[in-house]
Amino acid sequence: MRLFSSMNHPGVWITTIMASSILMITMGTRQSMGLYVGPLNTDTGLGIVSISLAMAIGQFVWGAIQPIAGAFADKFGPRPVLLSGLLILVLGSALTPFVSSQLGLIVTLGLLTAIGSGACSFSVLLGAVAQRMPATSRGTASGIINAGSSFGQFVFAPIIGKLIQWVGWMSTMWAMAAVALLAIPLLNRLTNDTQAPAAAPTPEGGLKKAVADALRNPSYLLLHLGFFTCGFHIAFLVTHLPTEVGLCGLSPTVASWSLALIGLANIVGSLFAGSCINLYRSKYVLAVMYGSRAVLIALYLVAPKTEWTFYAFAVGLGLTWLATVPPTAALVGKLFGIRYLATLFGLTLLSHQIGGFLGAYLGGLVLEAQGDYQWMWCADITLSAFAALINLPIKEAPIVKLQAA
Repeated sequence: MRLFSSMNHPGVWITTIMASSILMITMGTRQSMGLYVGPLNTDTGLGIVSISLAMAIGQFVWGAIQPIAGAFADKFGPRPVLLSGLLILVLGSALTPFVSSQLGLIVTLGLLTAIGSGACSFSVLLGAVAQRMPATSRGTASGIINAGSSFGQFVFAPIIGKLIQWVGWMSTMWAMAAVALLAIPLLNRLTNDTQAPAAAPTPEGGLKKAVADALRNPSYLLLHLGFFTCGFHIAFLVTHLPTEVGLCGLSPTVASWSLALIGLANIVGSLFAGSCINLYRSKYVLAVMYGSRAVLIALYLVAPKTEWTFYAFAVGLGLTWLATVPPTAALVGKLFGIRYLATLFGLTLLSHQIGGFLGAYLGGLVLEAQGDYQWMWCADITLSAFAALINLPIKEAPIVKLQAA
């Protein structure tokens, strides 16, 4: 119970659970998109590279919308941003089964679903929650919210996998569109208070100056570089892990359960990371996470490719999967305060998704050229080691001028 000792008010719990539940729905469906790649390719004949490009564009757009959605939320409040995002997500999911061209997939999967889920994701939700609770609760709350996204992956990945087998990928996509509508009552409850009870003061110069100051800060740029690597890993795996399982001669069920186990393990990792940032410097927490990925991938490459190897790999990877989000958001908050956290963390997520674009798209290119993902695994190891090192020079002490403002 010591882990949750900072969550000592019912209002804090309600706010946290609502945000976590929204993220569970939007990220749970999004992080299971790789399960559609094979059925999509079979039905449309577009090829892995074309489908990978559409999903890679989705990775980039999901990140590109984060600072934009964050800026709108900082200016107008989170409610209109979250509601618009949910409706766009539903529209993109509902239209995807009707398209059969690469351009159509780029519009639905690459633009609509990515914009919708991005507007209902980390930057807006963490920013809204941070301004609605005391500083002592934010670390643990961010871990719980992040765990919501992982729990969604654990729940939805096996369900989506089974539904695709039973009713086909089209009906499954429509079912997920209907599920996304369930988040509307949750966002209404989250944004019930139009004025945040712990609203932060507005720094002198407003949003434009806050962004300019951040982009001149070397520590902020180093944080971006490390998070770029995180996006590369996650997008590559969430897009291509099902295909990797198939290349090893294993059942699609292994792929869906591997994705589910990643989500389950990340619940533990997210909660642990949320508690660690109250005790240790966030840059050290991030360095350990990224370094562990390099070791884990190296072990996977030399292990026999059985279903239990994939399950063990999934659990190990899941411990750091999106658990990098709480310490990264915490670092942004420590450096620049929480008034424009949604925007500044949104820019960091954009770097994450530039890496995501490359991870998803290059995976398809490497598979077509080489017949396997060996080069991608090597790139993953190299980038993991780089990310571990690049976080160490970050100066984690708050910027005095912005703190005083």
